[in-house]
Parts: sequence; C-alpha cells; structure tokens
Amino acid sequence: MTWEWTPDTLGALERFLRERGITDGPLTASRIGDGHSNLTYLVSDGVRQVIVRRPPPPPVPPGAHDMLREARLVGALAGSGVPVAAVLAVGQTGEVLDVPFYVMDYVAGPVVTTETPAALSAPADRRRIGEALIDTLAALHAVDWRAAGLGDLGRPEGFNERHLRRMGRLVAAEDGTPPPEFAEIDAWLAAHVPAESGAAIIHNDYRIGNVILAPDAPGRIAAVLDWELATIGDPLFDLGYFLASYPVEGQDRTPTEDLGVAVLEEGYPTRDELARRYAAATGADLSNLDWYTALALWKLAVLYEYGRRRAVAGVGDQYYRDGALVRAFLAAAHRAAGLTESGARAGIDTGNVGAEKAFQRSSL
Repeated sequence: MTWEWTPDTLGALERFLRERGITDGPLTASRIGDGHSNLTYLVSDGVRQVIVRRPPPPPVPPGAHDMLREARLVGALAGSGVPVAAVLAVGQTGEVLDVPFYVMDYVAGPVVTTETPAALSAPADRRRIGEALIDTLAALHAVDWRAAGLGDLGRPEGFNERHLRRMGRLVAAEDGTPPPEFAEIDAWLAAHVPAESGAAIIHNDYRIGNVILAPDAPGRIAAVLDWELATIGDPLFDLGYFLASYPVEGQDRTPTEDLGVAVLEEGYPTRDELARRYAAATGADLSNLDWYTALALWKLAVLYEYGRRRAVAGVGDQYYRDGALVRAFLAAAHRAAGLTESGARAGIDTGNVGAEKAFQRSSL
C-alpha cells in the first residue's frame, strides 16, 4: 500500500490544477485517512485546500478501485439531499499519474471513529449525529437514480441472490463449496434470500467513519465519503450494513465496529431506534432485516478472508493477514442469523484464492 508523491508527480499535479483554475502555486500533499483501499491526499497551494483520490498501487484487481466511476457518482449526487464534496476535476491515466484520479473540494470537519470531538460531545448533539446518519441514508435511497443519469450503474433485479452467489466465489473451492467455517452461514443465507425491497443508490460502506461531520453544533453531516463501492441495489442492504457497523454495548465487536466505538458514548441512538427511524422515513418493511445484517457481516468475512489469503501469499495489504479478523465477522454473522458460533470459530484455511476483489463491485 506504499505510494508517495515525487517532485515530478507533484509538479505534474501543480500544472494540472493551475490549468483548471483550482490552485496556483507550489503544492504540498499529505495522506489522510487510515483506510485500506483507495488513497486520499490533502493537497494545498498555501491558500486553497483540495482532496485528491487515487487507487492503491498495483497489483489492483481488474475492475476494482474505479476512480472515474466514483467521481461520476459523486458528481451526480450534487444538489441532491445527500451531502457530498464537489468534484472539481478528473484526471485520466497518463495526465498526471499512471492511474486515473479525481479532485474534489475540501470539506472541513471531523471524521469520527473512536471519540466524538468536544464541540459535539453534548448528549443532544450525539443523538442528532446518529439521527443525521440514518436520515442521510434514507435521503440517499430516495434519490431518483435514473433522473441523475445513473441508470447503467448496476443491475437491481435479482441483486440479493446474485450478490450472495458471486461474493461467495471469492473464497469457494474449485467445486463451489465454501470453506468449512463459512458453510453454515452460507447455507442459511441461501435458504432465506428475500425478494428485493426496492432499487436505490446504495453506498455499500456506509458508517460513521465514512462521513465528515460539521465542526460545530448542532450535530449534522457535512459530506459522505468513500463512494468506491456504490451501485444500484436493494436499499435494505445499506441499512443492514450500517447497523452491522454500529457497535452495541457489551457485545463482542468486529473490526468494522471498532472503527465506530464513539457511538457507545452517551446520547447516540441505539440500533433499534435507528432502524425504526429509517422505517418511519422510508416506509420500508424491516421484517427481513436480520438477513440483510447477516449478509453484510458475511460479506465482510468473505472480503477479509480473500484479503487474508492474498496477504499470506505475499500480495496486497498485510493488515488482512490476521485470521482473527475473519472469525470476528463470521461470529457476528452467525449471531445475526440466530446460528451457533462454533463453526465460525474454526480454523481458517491458508490456501490461495483464484478470484479477484473485482467481484465486490461487478457482482452488484
């Protein structure tokens, strides 16, 4: 995941931004965020700050980390009820870097993960932040994606069954059977696939750590970040994923929940309160919500297991090498489905995998 700006690439970016009237003068660039996917940089000429997003360095699975697609989607949401940063420019391969990238406006405000900042720490502000998170998700799902020019972004028909089938291929054996520790939850998910609840733009990684909050009270969202995996699909998958990332006091946490422990502070709404607020805003039937939550946790287990196998083989991000990360997601998926956790805590295979992370998006 190591990549650094050089004098040549920074100079090329300086010319690119000056030609478009975005910045004017020598630039500095610093990495921000602690994710394990696309790379994000705060770039400044000393007067104006902007954000540059680019893919991670090779090897990048075909179809993954599509910056042009992400920029298109963020641009399409401008003026909607969903707060996003303004897309300022898009760079094609070879214009500045050997990969595509895009530039967006800098939005000031904290990204909250483990602690709410003091300016927003009153219980009433914390509650409003939680409510704003679910209200923004409901607003996203209400966007007319066809009118926004995103009619070709995904295939909503059959989304649930197709997503389950294709994601499973990432870790399945050549004969299609899942790893032993995945077998019980795989079977449960396949046996209970619900019909799609509707079709909407779904973020696919919506959680408190992927939004910028306004820096002062009252608690509100200034911008939603990280649209790499967004597509058109079943909106309840987004809700299930969001709730799966929202920790509960006294329960074992997954790696994703560890990135949102701030919501355990006094004032934040509970999962149940947020689910009810979403249903009231959208009219959604949440009778199958456990399935969507289990699916989200299972999907994360699949992706972490895929990443673990790559790491063991000496490829990709070594963060994923720890098999305990996979087991945490599997145990949580079993709990969400009402299954025992014994199978989820079994040993993790250390073999190789022949599928690519591109399935994470192309299956949608």
